[in-house]
Amino acid sequence: MADDSYARDEENFEEEEVDETSFRAVKDAVLFAIDVSSSMLEPRLSGDTKKPGQESPTSAALKCAYHLMQQRIISNPRDMIGVLLYGTESSKFYDEDGDRGSDVSYPHCHLFTDLDIPSAEEVKELRALAEDEEEAQKILIPSEERVSMANVLFCANQIFTSKAPNFLSRRLFIVTDDDNPHGDNKSLRSAATVRARDLYDLGVNIELFPISRPDHEFDTSKFYDDIIYKTSPSNGEAPAYLQPDTNTATAKGDGISLLNSLLSSINSRSVPRRSLFSNVPLEIGPNFKISVNGYLLLKRQEPARSCYVWLGGETPQIAKGITTLMADDTAQRVEKSEIRKAYKFGGEQVTFTPEELQALRHFGDPVIRVIGFKPLSALPIWANVKHPSFIYPSEEDYVGSTRVFSALQQKLLKDKKMALVWFIPRKNAAPVVAAMIAGEERIDENGVQKVPPGMWIIPLPFADDVRQNPESTLAVSPDPLTDAMREIIGQLQLPKGAYEPQKYPNPALQWHYRILQALALDEDHPGEPEDKTKPKYRQIDKVGSSEKDTSTSCTVILIDSQRAGDYVLAWSDQLDAAFDKMFGGTAATTSTLVKRGPKDSADSAGGPPAKRVKTEGGAGGIDEEVKRCYEKGTVSKLTVAVLKEFLTAQGRSSAGRKADLVDRVEQFFENK
Repeated sequence: MADDSYARDEENFEEEEVDETSFRAVKDAVLFAIDVSSSMLEPRLSGDTKKPGQESPTSAALKCAYHLMQQRIISNPRDMIGVLLYGTESSKFYDEDGDRGSDVSYPHCHLFTDLDIPSAEEVKELRALAEDEEEAQKILIPSEERVSMANVLFCANQIFTSKAPNFLSRRLFIVTDDDNPHGDNKSLRSAATVRARDLYDLGVNIELFPISRPDHEFDTSKFYDDIIYKTSPSNGEAPAYLQPDTNTATAKGDGISLLNSLLSSINSRSVPRRSLFSNVPLEIGPNFKISVNGYLLLKRQEPARSCYVWLGGETPQIAKGITTLMADDTAQRVEKSEIRKAYKFGGEQVTFTPEELQALRHFGDPVIRVIGFKPLSALPIWANVKHPSFIYPSEEDYVGSTRVFSALQQKLLKDKKMALVWFIPRKNAAPVVAAMIAGEERIDENGVQKVPPGMWIIPLPFADDVRQNPESTLAVSPDPLTDAMREIIGQLQLPKGAYEPQKYPNPALQWHYRILQALALDEDHPGEPEDKTKPKYRQIDKVGSSEKDTSTSCTVILIDSQRAGDYVLAWSDQLDAAFDKMFGGTAATTSTLVKRGPKDSADSAGGPPAKRVKTEGGAGGIDEEVKRCYEKGTVSKLTVAVLKEFLTAQGRSSAGRKADLVDRVEQFFENK
């Protein structure tokens, strides 16, 4: 997605001139290199009873490439994606197309999708290869002899050189389950190491997605540690601020978990890092400077136009806009040199030359100058009004910057202090006073670094930016009502006691992308949008010890075999009583909760339950009876015959156990 918000903040400031000879477009090129071996084509049974099926690692990798291509064709239409299959019986490289034994440049390497901006036709072809078995059997035929990894890497080198020579981010995704492709053959291992070094010298980063076999754990030390170089956040051209988790196997076991793990791993490294500025001096004191780079790691996602698309032709094409200034009186073209800017002062227009305007906007060279230090408690939460910048040391201008930066970061963390800084990110940018806060390193359960240690720069608002809050009357909840709500919240527990927002995508944004995807790929209009942020109301009101929602990976635990709905109803009664006490019942309240009816007197007396009188009047009478029981919350007390007759009359399935029938009836009334 284009970073339009940041561009709007700086649209009034002219940036420094860029040397076009060293300019490289801010685009991303990703080439999938997928191993097509017998073990990679072997289907793996799913261990999930809710999603039975089989999935081979090669098919899972192709689906990952397809999903990534789907995302990029909408969110980043200028990025390039390609798919290279290696280890195949057939060989194909651009104009070369031959079978085994033919004279080809890269034997057993099949370039299925060329590295280019994906078109709708290419996306459909990749989907057919991933989902259509007949189409897959034509291409996904493993070779009897081993493919040389040196040839695979050299083939990738040629693709990147010819198709994406000036891209800022170029990455090679290798998906394989063979941790030692050349065994003890030192010549082949040495050749592969040389080709990998050539790729890194070219600026291509290699990302490994290892797959463990059911009977063998993937070991990167056998071969891939020699060709995979870990990137660090100090590298301005690194594709992501995350450390590559090459020491952890991506997945093992069943195919469904394999696909989910691959999707999660690829998505976490699919977005290149947003670099805001590089080699800006951090001035700690007079004549005491170090060099840092700045990155945009956190940004609000929202629909934004990254380009214009022309739909008038046979295929959609990205339109290139041209702006021309015309004079109102003569309708002649106005050159840039003839334009002068003017401002009104005292009723008269005062013109300025470009040099004078540049001098007015110049507040000094880019710098992060430390003004002083304050405790973290002095920074209010409302002061964070703009997205922060993450800074990390760079050794390019000042040797030893990393050591000094680390000492300052650890000292700020230890003393719980922040630094006030004078912040000018780029030349001719408006200066701001900002808070520089130290950030701790975050590591997941596998020991993989997710967020590196560094510092954050939070721009602080000026006095004109602060507005007084409107006057409002605050009604504080009484303690008994708060305690009752605490019992309700106590019924729900998140795994590991932490909320992970990455598991809950923005429903509005995803729906927007889904509509664009249907238009771009000429697909049918999608149905209802999926919103994973909505609570599972029916699940909360269920009896059970532990239920797991697989769509959000959120485990809901109900303790003491009680219904969470009982706590909610009790809280509702207390809320009504507290409202009447505080406001005297001046406003009417309407509860959306359905209260359960009182139990029969026979039940309370311990006697046998009263017999149910058979309802007369056919289907209409049954409908009324079922509706009445639903309103009372006693659908489970109806007989199986009544439930089946009601579901059959409504055109619903009547197969299954009584619990399933009750769920279908409740779902019918909830969706009605």
